[in-house]
Amino acid sequence: MCKDPAMAGERERGLMQVPNGAAISPGLVPPAERHEVAVLALPHVVAFELGLPHRFLGGAVDAHDRPHYRVRTCTVDGGPVRTSAGYRVLPDHDAAILRTARTVVVPGIVGGLPVTEGRLDDGLAAALATCAPGARMVSICTGAFVLAAAGRLDGRPATTHWMRTEPFHRFFPTVRLDPDVLYVDDGDVLTSAGNAAGIDLLLHVVRRDHGAEVANRVARRNVVAPWRDGGQSQFSQDRPGGPDAGEAPEEPGPGTAATRAFALDRLGEPLPLDRMAAHAAMSVRTFTRRFRAETGQSPHTWLAAQRVARARRLLETTDLPVDRVAADAGFGTAASLRQHLRTAIGVSPGTYRRMYRGPR
Repeated sequence: MCKDPAMAGERERGLMQVPNGAAISPGLVPPAERHEVAVLALPHVVAFELGLPHRFLGGAVDAHDRPHYRVRTCTVDGGPVRTSAGYRVLPDHDAAILRTARTVVVPGIVGGLPVTEGRLDDGLAAALATCAPGARMVSICTGAFVLAAAGRLDGRPATTHWMRTEPFHRFFPTVRLDPDVLYVDDGDVLTSAGNAAGIDLLLHVVRRDHGAEVANRVARRNVVAPWRDGGQSQFSQDRPGGPDAGEAPEEPGPGTAATRAFALDRLGEPLPLDRMAAHAAMSVRTFTRRFRAETGQSPHTWLAAQRVARARRLLETTDLPVDRVAADAGFGTAASLRQHLRTAIGVSPGTYRRMYRGPR
C-alpha cells in the first residue's frame, strides 16, 4: 500500500524522467546523461538498506541494457562508517556528490542524533544543505528521521518503521506521519517503512521514472514481487481492534487466505461481503473479524485496494479503454474508477496512463 498524492505535478517539477533513448549509439549511456543518484551512508547505517539503491536503481536498464541511473555512495567526510552489521564500509566519495545528485537516498540508521534526539550534527546538516535545489529526497526506514531533522518533512506526509512512530511523533510533531503504509510519495520527497519497504519504494521510483516494464524487469532480476499489497499493519504486533485492544483472541480454525485468493481471481465480478463469507464457510461477523485480524483491513477496504491495483496494472500495460479497465477491475463504471483512483493516488485514469506509459 502506498500514498503518492503529488504525482500530477511531477512533470512540471522535472521529476518524471523519460528513458534515455534511441538516438544514443550502442553501449552504456554516458554517466553525464544518466540520472545521478547519491546514497548517503551515515554512522550506524543499516547494512541491508545501504545496498538497495545500487541493486534496484542501479539495476534499472533500458531494452539495450543501458543503465538509467548512475548510483554512487558517499559519507559526509569521505571516511569509513560502521554499519549495523558490525563492519565498516568505505565509499569512494564524500558529500560533494550531493551537489549534483538529482536523487539523494538516505538509508536507515540504528543510532545517532537523528534517532536518539531528533537533530542533526553540524557536519551532516551542512552536507544536506549542499543538495541541489529540486533534488529528490528518498529515505528508507529510519532515514526519515534524518530528513525530518533537516526540516524536509515539515507539514508533509511521511512514514517510517511502525516500531519508531512514538519517538518520531515526539521529535517531529509537524510531520503528517502515516505508520500504516509501506511508502509515501509526496513528489520530491519520498519515505518508506522498514527494510523490505525500501525495495517497494525503489521499485516505485523506477516505475514512476521509466514505467512498469522497466520496474518489472528489475523486480524479476532480483526475484521480488513488483507490487506488494497492504500496509505495515499486517506486520505490526499491536493492531488496533486486535486482542491487545480488549477483543477476545480469534478461535482456532480456517483463515481467510483461500477466500482472498478466490476474490483476486474474480475482481471483475460482484463480491459482496456475504458471498466472501459464504466461500469461507463463516458468518459475516466471524469472517469480518478474522479478515481484519489477518490483513489489518476490513474486507471492503482490502477489496477496493486490490481493484485499484488491478486497474493500475491494466492502465500501465494495456491499451484497453477506461470503461473496460473499470469493468475488469470490478468498478463497473469509468466514473467509479476515476473516483477510486483519485482517492488512492490523486490522479485520473488518463493522467495515470500517460505518466506511466509515456509518449506513445
